[in-house]
Amino acid sequence: MNGKPIATPKRTTDILHKYGFSFKKSLGQNFIIDVNILQNIIREAGISETSGVIEVGPGIGALTEQLANAADKVVAYEVDSRLLPILDDTLHNCGNVQVVHQDILEADVKAMMNVCFDANQSIHVVANLPYYITTPILMKLLREELPVSSFTVMIQKEVAQRMAAQPNSKQYGSLTIAVQYYTDAEVVMSVPRSVFMPPPNVDSSVLKLTKKTEPPVEVDDEDYFFALVQACFAQRRKTLRNNLRRHFSEWADRDIITAVLDETGIDPVRRGESLTMEEFAGLANAFYRKFRN
Repeated sequence: MNGKPIATPKRTTDILHKYGFSFKKSLGQNFIIDVNILQNIIREAGISETSGVIEVGPGIGALTEQLANAADKVVAYEVDSRLLPILDDTLHNCGNVQVVHQDILEADVKAMMNVCFDANQSIHVVANLPYYITTPILMKLLREELPVSSFTVMIQKEVAQRMAAQPNSKQYGSLTIAVQYYTDAEVVMSVPRSVFMPPPNVDSSVLKLTKKTEPPVEVDDEDYFFALVQACFAQRRKTLRNNLRRHFSEWADRDIITAVLDETGIDPVRRGESLTMEEFAGLANAFYRKFRN
């Protein structure tokens, strides 16, 4: 594209002044002002000239501009109407970008993909996500089983660590299981606060989620599985037996809970953070068959 990239301190400041734009903390707006960081994100995402890209929260278009240079087509969802005229200006040379003024949490993303992208095109989500709403956005996109190859997102460091965690770590929890049920998760970059305007109050990481062709475990009912996993982490310091007694208070007493745990070969005094996804699946299926059939 012509001119200096959007993602520089001076160009960003000039754009903000031109439009009298003020940041809304409620929308988690922190704009990236380092082109190298953006290009590294795009490289980690594996974007090529044949790729389709979905972006969430383009802001003033810093990442969008770089994606437009690298990809075939970019569809960017922006909820803040104040940014629409700015994006019209900053991206006016990017003929392969479509900005959608819609809340991603309410959007029919699959329908958009059918219209905007080719049937056999490799589609990727690449975004600097608003930190306050990272998990709902990712879980919506994952659970809708969109034909997306990968998600490469800038998010809060602690959340990235939780999504990529392994058993027997303090970061490992129900969010870990939910994300890794659908994807292989890897933290690929750490990002300093200094590359944002304004600088956030938290550290940031880039997380890459590569979509699995099928879930790593077989479960009888996905909603039941995720609910049971959450129950096992309800009070992290309590044993599985105690957390499950609380969860199944209307269905089962201590002896029934212990019997099902014994049936699956899981020690009742273990804690949720020690269980693998395979063990959670076995446990969920055992309880589902006992109480729901």
